Amino acid sequence: MPQGSLGRSPTIESTLLISNTMQIVLPPEVEALVQRQLTSGKYNSAIDVILAAIQLLEQQQDIYQGRLQELQQDALIGQQASQRGEVVDGATAIAQIRANLRSRYTSSEA
Repeated sequence: MPQGSLGRSPTIESTLLISNTMQIVLPPEVEALVQRQLTSGKYNSAIDVILAAIQLLEQQQDIYQGRLQELQQDALIGQQASQRGEVVDGATAIAQIRANLRSRYTSSEA
């Protein structure tokens, strides 16, 4: 059955072969997304679109890992402060935050 009769774009193969070792079957909605990117003229081939998507995924994972490490460091700092007794209860902390905000708000009006 020709691809056109399946409602898919004839310019994209529904199955991509990558390095002759990996076969990827694209669901119709992903295939349509790839086709839109090709139609925009930004990419020359479906592989270019897939590679760009993989690069974005890697960047996103790098950002996530960096943020996770920052949060882990902050948690460690908090734990160490707690062990030294340098913490306040939640109600006191909220009151201090509100007082600081009020102070900033009133000083910016002056």
